Amino acid sequence: MSLVKRLKPSILLLFAIALSCNFILPSLAQDWKQEFLEAHNEARHEVGVEPLVWSDEVAAYASSYANQRVSDCAMVHSNGPFGENIAWSSGDMSAEDASEMWIDEKKYYDYDSNTCNDPNGGTCLHYTQVVWRNSIRLGCAKVVCNSGGTFITCNYDPPGNYNGEKPY
Repeated sequence: MSLVKRLKPSILLLFAIALSCNFILPSLAQDWKQEFLEAHNEARHEVGVEPLVWSDEVAAYASSYANQRVSDCAMVHSNGPFGENIAWSSGDMSAEDASEMWIDEKKYYDYDSNTCNDPNGGTCLHYTQVVWRNSIRLGCAKVVCNSGGTFITCNYDPPGNYNGEKPY
């Protein structure tokens, strides 16, 4: 007898609901948190900034906003109460991939002048938010959009990137 035939209809229904809600198993969720924290805290350690800790409250905000992007995967900031980095991919994107993309801006950041010298006109604000000295809590979320793309957001509490201030 196949596994599907042996499972009760109510269990199948719960399984289908979990899949449709982008449900992440607890062990995977823990790995996800660790991937973000490790990448962020390695970058922070390099500049002598205290490590971030995971915040379920901040992650709930990130998840709520990410779920709003499921239909369009638009690169639009939430303009909420936290600092924020967002990322998009047409396919899958890992926590490490998103973090590396933001942290990679370090190569263009000039600490002495507190400016970004990206020859392509890009910004370093993702990197400076990752290493912002006053940010102490992190929460991130990932959704698979209707298009098949991936939207990731990480939020930072308290926020950073204040004009005229250096990140560390």
